[in-house]
Amino acid sequence: MAKTTPTDVESTEAYDPLNCTHTALRVASRQLTQLYDDALAPSGLTSGQSLVVSRIEEFGGVPGGTGPSLQALAKRLSIQISALTHALRPLVRDGLVEVVVDENDRRVKRAVLTAQGLKQTRQMTVLWRELNQRIDAVLGVGTTEQLRGLASLVAAPEFAEKVLAAEAAGA
Repeated sequence: MAKTTPTDVESTEAYDPLNCTHTALRVASRQLTQLYDDALAPSGLTSGQSLVVSRIEEFGGVPGGTGPSLQALAKRLSIQISALTHALRPLVRDGLVEVVVDENDRRVKRAVLTAQGLKQTRQMTVLWRELNQRIDAVLGVGTTEQLRGLASLVAAPEFAEKVLAAEAAGA
């Protein structure tokens, strides 16, 4: 990726964080993360952990289930496997998730919720729904749907590809 440097630094206008998409999204993300962390605290899970355990449950990783492979889980979470293993450590340490070797392919590791993990995931889901409803009430359902839609658009790999293509084209 080519980096551009202004030729005349003296005439470059100051960075305006209030008119920066990145800054606006980071500030909004931090605010929402704090709201979710506070709301989910009674479940013993952070907002980041809630995403991991809910995806494990979504993939059938309940007690007695097979559970997703770590590779599939990382892909579903849009993170690197190293970030996933880092995120799983406290969940495993606290007895909420087990990482087990696949019975058919010993090279594959799978994530499965323990009974306690499932209980806390279900408790977290109730708290998460309550906060989502409050956010919908404050912003309005149409606005929250728009917000999620725009966030999904920006999070899509195609978005980054288009931005990089525009940079290459000199736009």
